[in-house]
Amino acid sequence: MAPKRPIGAGAFLNPVEPPAPSTPDPAELYAALDLGTNSCRMLIAQPKGNQFHVIDSFSKSVQLGTGLEASGRLSRASMGRTVQALRICRKKLEKHKVTRMRLVATEACRRASNANEFIRYVHSETGLKLDIIEPEEEARLAVISCASLVSIRTEQLLVVDIGGGSTELVWIDLSNVPRGERPKSIMRLHTGFKQATSPFPHAKVVDWISVPLGVATLRDQFSDVGDDAGRFALMSWFFEENLSSFAPYASQQAKEGFQIIGTSGTVTTVAASHLGLRRYDRNKVDGLRMTSDQIDKVIRDYLSLGPEGRRDDPRIGRDRHALIMSGAAILQALLRVWPTDRLSVADRGLREGLLYAQMSADGVLEDGPF
Repeated sequence: MAPKRPIGAGAFLNPVEPPAPSTPDPAELYAALDLGTNSCRMLIAQPKGNQFHVIDSFSKSVQLGTGLEASGRLSRASMGRTVQALRICRKKLEKHKVTRMRLVATEACRRASNANEFIRYVHSETGLKLDIIEPEEEARLAVISCASLVSIRTEQLLVVDIGGGSTELVWIDLSNVPRGERPKSIMRLHTGFKQATSPFPHAKVVDWISVPLGVATLRDQFSDVGDDAGRFALMSWFFEENLSSFAPYASQQAKEGFQIIGTSGTVTTVAASHLGLRRYDRNKVDGLRMTSDQIDKVIRDYLSLGPEGRRDDPRIGRDRHALIMSGAAILQALLRVWPTDRLSVADRGLREGLLYAQMSADGVLEDGPF
């Protein structure tokens, strides 16, 4: 006989969760779409205080850059996959009646000889107008998305965005900014890296670089890594060679007051693996600080798994298993070069930066990122 349900079970004096928000006013909504070498991702959000509330989202691996390294062109198949994903994005924009938006394409479209043809094709098939942005804007948007993760004790900051086709690095000097103003000074970079005329304490961008190697393009050159630690090390050193023109690479940096923030699928995947998550949880990953020893252990585990093991590992996922070792090689190179034993993990990037930039320009966010 089944036990009786106790009287009053399931009754609460106060709701466990707040009631669902009413339908947002379309006039308050903003959208940001990031079409990269590997993925198509979009957020629709509403300003909320000095942050934003996500109303809808989309993410899909479209592999737009497949074959680009060899041919210099976007293939018909990759363009077809991407347009299918963009049709879904258009439907979401129409559903929410969004009028304020930035829809951008990055490295694959910067490099492809038929990029303009592709942009016209997207517009004719979906009605969406994509802007191909320059590396500096991509780097700047990645930086401001991470503003709330900047410690008030940070004096020298390195923000790293590991993309599919390129990796952006930005070195920022915060030593002349009052501690309490440091995260806010990062947000003010949405107007540009040069802040000399700003009346506020400002972050100084010492140098930035866009390395034309990301998880997809580096993988294309070292596709035979498998479980070979020697080939993996070679891939990591190959990436490091491309940092020689980046000013902070040549000079010794103090460990005290230095912070590195990594934003990418690689970084969040390594963090999820370190935490042993069977199901990805952004709340546990975003803002996590990992030591270099913890990161190295995860990477060694990835190598020992081999291609088949990585494919079947739920922490890595089917969409990322072929790209995780090239991303790990980039991450390992950065930790080898600069004086830190910790990495701040950011589950945020270009889309969030696009939203912050639009909202900041319109003055709809309260002062600063907090």
